[in-house]
Amino acid sequence: MIGIFDSGIGGLTVVRAFMEQMPGYDIVYFGDTARTPYGNKSPETVVKYALENTDFLLSKGAKIIVMACNTASSVATEKMAERFDVPIFEVITPAVELAIKTSGKSGIGVIGTMATINSGIYEKKIKQANPDARVYSFPCPLLVPLVEEGWLNKPETRMIVKKYLHPLKVRQINTLILGCTHYPILKKIIQQKIGKRVNIIDSSIAVVGKVKAFLENHVEVDSMLYKKGECRFFVSDVTEQFKKTAKDILKRTVILEHVRI
Repeated sequence: MIGIFDSGIGGLTVVRAFMEQMPGYDIVYFGDTARTPYGNKSPETVVKYALENTDFLLSKGAKIIVMACNTASSVATEKMAERFDVPIFEVITPAVELAIKTSGKSGIGVIGTMATINSGIYEKKIKQANPDARVYSFPCPLLVPLVEEGWLNKPETRMIVKKYLHPLKVRQINTLILGCTHYPILKKIIQQKIGKRVNIIDSSIAVVGKVKAFLENHVEVDSMLYKKGECRFFVSDVTEQFKKTAKDILKRTVILEHVRI
């Protein structure tokens, strides 16, 4: 199984990308809805959650782990590699690589949770790959709660997105990294507010490409993965809104299994 975890519902955009790009692979998903959002937690707390989430997914048969959470990816990747002897993928590096290919000499914008932006991880990785790159990063702390509440088409959401994106728009970026897997759920609104000429980098799509390439070059790992097309969805708190939004994202009814981590 491919194990995927996130702080809540946003990681289902990664599940959707796997279903589209790697159909048939078994997936086990954990959404930590009882402890969401991660973006306003301390790095120590997020690391603790990431380790616990991974232990759970491995207990369910996962052979590789995808951190479908930018906040966890920004602070927990090193500890994860030290603790677990399985392939682990984070969503930041693939998004950075795709953004650099796309942006050319123009500016790159990054939006994410407070924890992700404060970590400086995107700017660090972009500058390592291209020291001349212009990077503008801004936190958007209200977007995750809005998505988790299902406020996807509310006027208030559109107004908040517009306000968050204004500093990036005036800097005339041509590439925008969605530094949170919740944000692709608002991709249509984000594209409208930032402008149609700006290339939007969806980390959920980028990370699946990375996993696919890895498995093509590591047949021994690929052979351990079940390919029956089965998906299991676990959450630490079951809500009706999660069920509704999950159905909207995956275009199918999702059976949620409640667990305590």
